[in-house]
Amino acid sequence: MLSFFEASLAQLSIHRVGNKMLDEHYILSDKPLNLQDETLPKLLMQYFLTPFEKINDVYRFTHSSGDLELNELYHFVRLFFEEEIDFHSMSQQITKHLYESSSHPKIKAGEVYVVNFEQVQLEGETLAAIGIFKSETKETYLKIYPEHGAFKVGYEEEAINIHKLDKGCLILKCEQEEGYKVLAIDQTNKQNEAIYWKDDFMQIKIRNDNFHQTGNLMEVCKNFVNEKLDGAFEMERADKIDLLNRSVAYFKEKEVFEVDEFTEEILGNPQAISMFKEYKTNFEEMHDLAIGDTFEISEQAVKKGAKIFKSILKLDKNFHVYIHGKREFIVKGFDEEKGMNFYQLYFEQES
Repeated sequence: MLSFFEASLAQLSIHRVGNKMLDEHYILSDKPLNLQDETLPKLLMQYFLTPFEKINDVYRFTHSSGDLELNELYHFVRLFFEEEIDFHSMSQQITKHLYESSSHPKIKAGEVYVVNFEQVQLEGETLAAIGIFKSETKETYLKIYPEHGAFKVGYEEEAINIHKLDKGCLILKCEQEEGYKVLAIDQTNKQNEAIYWKDDFMQIKIRNDNFHQTGNLMEVCKNFVNEKLDGAFEMERADKIDLLNRSVAYFKEKEVFEVDEFTEEILGNPQAISMFKEYKTNFEEMHDLAIGDTFEISEQAVKKGAKIFKSILKLDKNFHVYIHGKREFIVKGFDEEKGMNFYQLYFEQES
């Protein structure tokens, strides 16, 4: 999770990029913006960095050839970090590359902000960072101001809402050989035209470390129990919850995930074990990622992932039963006289 409590905005260059497919062009500024106003940098920091505070996914730059230098964005940022190119020249090259990547007819024109940040904190490190942001959505704002003992109403068209960042990325100055640590946001497009920001312009993939392997495997477990097991086995809802609870307990208690150990302890049934391993392989292929059969379990990922495991047994609209363990202490039956299902709960103390 990103923190910018001590961060500062060192340099800022603003350009404009149009849609290449629509014969719109790009406009490059001659020099960086000179920020002398004390309030403006604080507003810009809020606009640029606040959306990243809740981002957990960390990416890496990639290239299909395996040669990172062929990734244009990585190349220009590396040149700046190694002081082989000045900041404004880098920002101009990045804008040209974004223009070349804007090849879908629905991509909107907008301003491009390239920012040099100092003392940004991520995963316990204080780092320099390059931020690249694009504003596409403009709004109209009313302005109320006093004049001659009364109030006047005015408006500002084509203004930017500092609480709504359209697109952005942060490239942290660390782990250069692995493709840097990269954070990315695209909040304006969810369709195919949005692919260009992460896939065409940035060419990034999620960092496949222990955090993501743990989180992905927990998602596999949840989906497998909730979606796949029903087709092969008749399972009561309480049995599913018990499986999910034992899965979470495994991740909380173990330091290392072992697929054979996990499936034997949690599933036990040879058919279910085979189905789980096949489901895991299909999940990897579908999401274009690799989850190891053995990896160190991330405690942080377990805390986050455990929230998606629901242990609530909902009975009509009358009762919610929270099952945390001891599956043998809850028994399902059918009352023929009432014509209704029932559960018996066994316990020692009431609180």
